Amino acid sequence: MIHGIIDIGSSTIRLAIYKVDNGALELLIKKKHTVGLAAYIQDNVMLPEGIQKACEVLAEFKVFLSNFNITNVVAFTTAALRNVENSKEAVAEIIHHTGIDIMVISGDEEAAFDFIGATHAMEAVLSMISMPIGSLAMHTKHVKGLLPSKEEEATIKNEVLLELEQAVAFKNGLYKDICGIGGTFKGAGKLNNELFSLPDSNQKIQVPCIRQMIDQFECDSEAISNDNLELLLKVVPERIKTIIPGLIILDTLATQFQSETITVSNSGVREGYLYDKVLKKKQ
Repeated sequence: MIHGIIDIGSSTIRLAIYKVDNGALELLIKKKHTVGLAAYIQDNVMLPEGIQKACEVLAEFKVFLSNFNITNVVAFTTAALRNVENSKEAVAEIIHHTGIDIMVISGDEEAAFDFIGATHAMEAVLSMISMPIGSLAMHTKHVKGLLPSKEEEATIKNEVLLELEQAVAFKNGLYKDICGIGGTFKGAGKLNNELFSLPDSNQKIQVPCIRQMIDQFECDSEAISNDNLELLLKVVPERIKTIIPGLIILDTLATQFQSETITVSNSGVREGYLYDKVLKKKQ
């Protein structure tokens, strides 16, 4: 059976089409738009321009699904629309204009689906939490230029540490290995492989390499060097603004947890939803 998943995130809005058969998922096609909804949040309110952007992308996806007669479709939104003060009103307006029903999944649900997507099992979950420290949100809130300065890096790091201080389940945890899910981790993996001459198939990042990547792109002047700009455009063109804030978040967490390696997972919240809500029901 064919299933469509629409994931409305802080940076991108994605449509993924899967074939679900014999307990397995096969990704058939994936479409995405880098909308950057987090940049349309002002005073913790989603602006009308952000709502309009979301409606435009969803309308396009709806036509695509209709053309291929795909009717098993689920749409959900995560932090981008979950955490704003006008969450209910913004989601209701998007539903009204597009005719696509949208679920607002909680932070715990997002963390659980992410974990299931990465591991395909729930039994190993000891604790989970979702913290409002996305890379685009950190750039929008704290970075004036394209890349963060040393001072802006410190501000991002302090906010991450403050959020972590409130995350009781992880406050004093030590984790040798971290599994990373989502666009920031995938971008970090690509940049890591490019800078350290590793094969594209490599999905491991050594924690000291994160610090080296941050230092290479540190920008205390208004301008970024041509070499660094070309590198980012080549490797992570859609995440030029967010990749370094994302690396700062990752470095802060890895340092706090005394981690040694990060594994980048190709699966995440969309696959986790299907494993948990579709495949589990068929078993």
